[in-house]
Amino acid sequence: MEEEVGTNSSSKLVYGTTPQHCQQMINHSLAHHPMVKFVRGALEKAGCPVGDKFFKPEECSMQVGGGFKRDDGVVICSNHVMLQDEVDVALTHELLHAYDHCRAANLDWTNCEHHACSEIRAANLSGDCHWKRELNRGNFNIQGQHQICVKRRAQISVALNPHCSQDQAIQAVDNVWNTCYKDTQPFDRVP
Repeated sequence: MEEEVGTNSSSKLVYGTTPQHCQQMINHSLAHHPMVKFVRGALEKAGCPVGDKFFKPEECSMQVGGGFKRDDGVVICSNHVMLQDEVDVALTHELLHAYDHCRAANLDWTNCEHHACSEIRAANLSGDCHWKRELNRGNFNIQGQHQICVKRRAQISVALNPHCSQDQAIQAVDNVWNTCYKDTQPFDRVP
């Protein structure tokens, strides 16, 4: 999400890791994680190559794993991630936002529907709503759990946008759901 990362250098480490360890996990993802490598390659093919300095760890005040800042790159919140898998998913998620920003010349992160579309796509394609992750969150429906998760996570992320209220976030996700949930680019299908 654009602008979802607030930094706070005085926060105490409750869950998470150090920025140095987070950077090591970022480097590992960039070198080894297939989805991270694929989306990064898709950015390059779309005309928006990103170097290693595009990715950085920060301590964040908001309870998020990371964020995309169009002018600064991808941030992974070291104080909210501890496991390599969390970094892999967060990087994939944020790279999908970067990909959307690259391919859509008129993407406006202050527009709740534009933001909702990117959040739907990122939650759907990043692995964020994998059934094991949802089970660990205590969410387990017999049918439709993936879609329920994608919608819930998109609504939460859009509601964090200072330009969108919670009601606007819910409405924006509903308004763009059919189109954006079906859009799996740069993948052929949901990975």
